[in-house]
Amino acid sequence: MKLYYSPNLNPRVAVAVARHLKSPVDYVAASPMHPDHQEAFRPINPNTRVPVLTTDARNYWEADAIACKLSALAGSDFWRTGDSQPEMVMWISWATHHLNRAGDVFYFWKLIAPSFMDFQPEQSVFDEAMGDWRQFMGVLDGQLQGRTWLVDDRLSYADFRVATCFPFAEAAGLPISDYPQVQRLADQLNQIEAWRDPFAGLTKTAG
Repeated sequence: MKLYYSPNLNPRVAVAVARHLKSPVDYVAASPMHPDHQEAFRPINPNTRVPVLTTDARNYWEADAIACKLSALAGSDFWRTGDSQPEMVMWISWATHHLNRAGDVFYFWKLIAPSFMDFQPEQSVFDEAMGDWRQFMGVLDGQLQGRTWLVDDRLSYADFRVATCFPFAEAAGLPISDYPQVQRLADQLNQIEAWRDPFAGLTKTAG
């Protein structure tokens, strides 16, 4: 199996999952959006995005699908099944459509866009995204009251997913320390080597 990745938000999550589960994958740094690579990458993922997990049977796009597949192959409940699965999926969906969507505005415009464009959106774009970030961080902070982890009080993929933007938060100007329970979750995750430094020993960029 091969896991194609880049150092960006969702690929970072996929690599962290694979490292945490000690998955038997070969890690391949890729830049499929580069004009020189795009057409060659299209058979691997027609969306020309990473992460992608390739297996003998088929290719899996998107970090969530990769986490599900690797957990199943590892025989791990990191991706919950049974009665806990709906709650875990709820957090994954919530993170994707709410918290991470707000954080991605700052991640993209503050950390990614400056490397290839001389443009910033209106301040209102940041103001709206920050309002959403603070709203949903407040929700997460409240839901973490009395919990060590989000699902069953044991580590699961839900914890990785809600924390997608956390490693980039300081550089992007996204507040975490204003939310003590969320800060605790971030600190707990940083005790996990696979989350803290998923790219250790790997190439971060593709040539």
